[in-house]
Amino acid sequence: MPELNLPSLPATGPLLGLDPGAKSIGVAASDGLRMIATPVEIITRGKKLRPVLNRLFEIYDERACVGLVVGLPLNLDGSSGPRVQAARALVYNLLQFRDVPLAFQDERLSSAEAERVMLAADMTRARRAATIDASAAAIILQTALDRLANSVD
Repeated sequence: MPELNLPSLPATGPLLGLDPGAKSIGVAASDGLRMIATPVEIITRGKKLRPVLNRLFEIYDERACVGLVVGLPLNLDGSSGPRVQAARALVYNLLQFRDVPLAFQDERLSSAEAERVMLAADMTRARRAATIDASAAAIILQTALDRLANSVD
């Protein structure tokens, strides 16, 4: 299983979390103290990647982020499949567009967890559908933040 590569991220400053999907990318951000991850927005993927990358890095700069945490959609048994290949291809393009510190975070079941939280909050089906990717990105990022806070370097 790929681990969060702690040394690749700066020790302080806000991070941006991504939940890469075929049709959209969920985006979340942490506060500067890296205590909490919050859903930000969902970027719809079109035929061209450049507008997606432009918007992603607008958010990155607006929030003065210092690194990215990207969800890696491993299969439940920990193996890689086509979705992992797609996530790695997105990361390759991200880093070609702009070289920033980046780490992967295992994202198995993050969407299911986001769905459970939204059901508990009694959100309507339409509202859940509109926000699930950004909420999953927040769960991915929060998992990474918790691991960073609990790591002993």
